[in-house]
Amino acid sequence: MRRRSWKYRLYPSKEQKEKFDLYLYECKNLWNSLLEYVKVHYGETGNFPTRKQLYLKTKEQSIFSQVAQNVADRLVKSLEARSTRKKDGVKAGFPRFKSIERIKSFTYPQFGFRLEEKLELSGIGQITIKKHRDIEGTIKTLTIKKSPSGKWHAIFSSETEQTPVSKKAGPVAGIDLGIDHFAYLSNGVSIENPRHLKQAEQKLKKTHGCFSTKKKGSKNRNKAKLKVAKAYEKLTNRRKDFLHRISRHLVDKYALIAIENLNVAGLARGFLAKSVLDCSWAEFVSMIHYKAEEAGCDFVLVNPAYTTQMCSSCGLVQKKSLAERWHSCQCGASMPRDLNAAINILNKATAGIAGSQACGEETPTGYKYGRQVSSEKQEARAFRHG
Repeated sequence: MRRRSWKYRLYPSKEQKEKFDLYLYECKNLWNSLLEYVKVHYGETGNFPTRKQLYLKTKEQSIFSQVAQNVADRLVKSLEARSTRKKDGVKAGFPRFKSIERIKSFTYPQFGFRLEEKLELSGIGQITIKKHRDIEGTIKTLTIKKSPSGKWHAIFSSETEQTPVSKKAGPVAGIDLGIDHFAYLSNGVSIENPRHLKQAEQKLKKTHGCFSTKKKGSKNRNKAKLKVAKAYEKLTNRRKDFLHRISRHLVDKYALIAIENLNVAGLARGFLAKSVLDCSWAEFVSMIHYKAEEAGCDFVLVNPAYTTQMCSSCGLVQKKSLAERWHSCQCGASMPRDLNAAINILNKATAGIAGSQACGEETPTGYKYGRQVSSEKQEARAFRHG
């Protein structure tokens, strides 16, 4: 069985929005009371309370019983995750008491909801929902979530049968992720970095400046806060739209995709952190991964060590600074630095496969020594942004 999530926009009435907010408020209070009980119980007995004991504490709540029990489940998962991290030697903090700003969703884990033309929730009523696509499989859970901009969404989790997918046959591609170019493919196609954050920076500065001048607790401050949230939401939507379009194109076109397994968390702590996070490489790799599974496309993560420094033609390793954007080797190979890395990534992923340069044959991508084949020019132009 395979789990999938389906997200839909909700359009609740003013009265229903108030009920949603009340549910979030009650979930916050329940979380804090359960956490207080956990701390007292641990101090007295030296052990955490069981899930059953926490369930008993959720009785007689004003919210739906399944929603209340899910709050207890979340707390149990947090405690279990903390214990697991400590056993693995990773620093782990204890669950915290939460303000209303940190509770943005509540979940119906089994029943209490029904989806037809509208979404019907127990204790709330029928809510208008935009069903832009049909749900596949059996619905298991429903989460009602509020975005920082005030929009409400319904997120369904379903189980579908794991049907075997036939392997796709076709061209292969190695992908080097970067900042100057968002990605460089081993066939010479470059995907320009749209730099969404740079485009939205002035708008974000303006909304933040307006927000900072408002008096705390005032209505004007809440309005300014909403404008900040909407600006960030627009930035996020533009970034996700770009990643979805690029990942879908790559999965549809190529039978094998090889990408370097970057330590994004480590790179995000360096001097290029702002640019690294704007690229959203981790999310991009995740999108390609699950889309490749559904499309029958092979997906390989490659160790990025020496992919930039090693010559893709002769294998000679020569150090390069970040400022050096062109690869030139004594063997005669001359090409963009990122293209050289992309070919090395593909070679690592396809070592031993016919057509791979790792076997001593010409690269199957049609690119040799910096000359791009004409059949790829139109695709390269399609990905140029800005």
